[in-house]
Amino acid sequence: MNWKPWILPLLVAGGLASIYLLPKAGAVAESAVEMDLPGSLDGWDYKTINPSEAEVGTLGKDTRFSKAMCLKVRPGEINGEGQFIPDRIDVSVVLSGYDMNTSIHRPERCMPAQGHSIKGSTSVSMTTDDGDEFPVRRLKSEQTLTDADGKAVATFHCLTYYFFVGHDRITNDHLKRTLFDIEDRVVRGRDQRWAYVSASMWFGKVPWIENEITEEEADGKLQDFVREFAAEQIDWKQIGR
Repeated sequence: MNWKPWILPLLVAGGLASIYLLPKAGAVAESAVEMDLPGSLDGWDYKTINPSEAEVGTLGKDTRFSKAMCLKVRPGEINGEGQFIPDRIDVSVVLSGYDMNTSIHRPERCMPAQGHSIKGSTSVSMTTDDGDEFPVRRLKSEQTLTDADGKAVATFHCLTYYFFVGHDRITNDHLKRTLFDIEDRVVRGRDQRWAYVSASMWFGKVPWIENEITEEEADGKLQDFVREFAAEQIDWKQIGR
């Protein structure tokens, strides 16, 4: 009997049958990030904002959003009306839903729709004051704002730091996050919810600030912000378990 014609069908059938030997997914492993943003942290005043319609419409219905415009007074700087002049950082935490197919994705995919033209991307390692180390992705971009008719009205230089927080892991690489997700479902039989954390700041000439903000100044303030945010908003006892 010639077995060759039967080899491929047998292998396919064996592979499909092996699925029933794997643990069934269904247990949910929640992200280690705290979704409720603080009212203030390290001198930054958090002003909650709503996600855009585009953000809500792009991801699954069970996706959660926590976003804020964060302001911190620039020491010694007052405008012509006698008001203190603040720095501004925009922070966003997006918690994935239970469907992997409508889950979060890397920001490089959606930032162009928000007017960003990405000029560079690097990986950075950060450490909190308590010694907890985590990887972060640094993006440098130019963001063009438009009016209701789609006409460009202003362009700003922008720095963005982002990373993904799972149940017990942190990564700044979307592919690694996806592989971790698959491993959890296949090996551990659980669905891991991931949160995407990002913080952005303009630099150069910013309308409400008299002196230009250098890239180095923005970078330093943004890194300090991210480190403090990570220290306070992540349950580090879960990470690495």
